[in-house]
Amino acid sequence: MSIVATGSLEAFFLDLVGESLKAKGVEASGGASAYIVALLTDFSRPQAAHDEAFRRPLAILLDEAIHQPDAGLRFEKLRALGDGVLYTSGFFADHFQARGVDQQYVLGIGIRAYGSASSMLRPSSSRSLDEAAARTDLFGELASRFEAFVRVIADVADATLARGSSGSAHLLKLYERWQKTGSERLAGALGEHGLLPMKATRGVN
Repeated sequence: MSIVATGSLEAFFLDLVGESLKAKGVEASGGASAYIVALLTDFSRPQAAHDEAFRRPLAILLDEAIHQPDAGLRFEKLRALGDGVLYTSGFFADHFQARGVDQQYVLGIGIRAYGSASSMLRPSSSRSLDEAAARTDLFGELASRFEAFVRVIADVADATLARGSSGSAHLLKLYERWQKTGSERLAGALGEHGLLPMKATRGVN
């Protein structure tokens, strides 16, 4: 999925994340909002490391991260895995679906990764991931509200796609994603081009 050209990617995503949090009714701390904006900005610039969530089984990546003996590397691997699952679950959920991977399983990997990263930052006397911890711990918040943040990122993905070009190939992408997600954003974008999306077998009216 291409990113709409803009003077500042960070400013672009800052606006979209703010809109999506409101649209989805998701509460997020300033730190979590800023983290998601930074995550989207970072992943919009292709890097080889960003593809790891696609190339290798997630369970293996999680196991390697948890059993990494060096604490610093363990934290980074857990954080990177959580980031990768959060981003891909929002932007490319159909990738996992095409591979027959259960969505709840994927989300569980992301939650476990962020939760484990969170536990490394909290005192040993407070290891449980609860709402009190989430309010004071960024990774605890990302873990406890993971599914909600995936919905936010998916909405950002829809908004990004909706703001693209109006060519026939782009409109087809809009329609195909709308068929999978039922996104109101995408339905609105199709409507602006005179298309009324319908999930009947005859396709777009």
